[in-house]
Amino acid sequence: MPNHVHVTIAFCKTKKGINTIVGDGKRFIGYEIVNRLAKKEEAELLLELQNAVNASDKKKGKLHEIWEDSFDWKECNNTMFTFQKLNYMHNNPCTGKWQLSSNPTEYVHSSALFYSSGQQGIYPILNFMELDDIELNKTL
Repeated sequence: MPNHVHVTIAFCKTKKGINTIVGDGKRFIGYEIVNRLAKKEEAELLLELQNAVNASDKKKGKLHEIWEDSFDWKECNNTMFTFQKLNYMHNNPCTGKWQLSSNPTEYVHSSALFYSSGQQGIYPILNFMELDDIELNKTL
């Protein structure tokens, strides 16, 4: 999506909370974004990201603001709810203001092709129904 991402993630054998995991991921991705912008000499955009850092974060040494502060997550603790969320994620690029694809399986960043045909796209996908270490499958 142009301004947000939807993901379904299984956290197996970790003591870290969702906020820590997402925060670490956003930090890693943020560093990579800044590095790529610097390599492409995108000085104007880098300056915009620098100017977006609030005063208290600047005092802590933060150089760029890549992300909005919040994220929304849902615990998928049963099969029906998980499929509902996957269906929403798969259809999101095809509806509303986005219209990025006419069919969910054609959107290159979606797992819809995998879930409809088993064919992997550009990102490796694991079928959540085959993950036996996650709480979802332990409760079914």
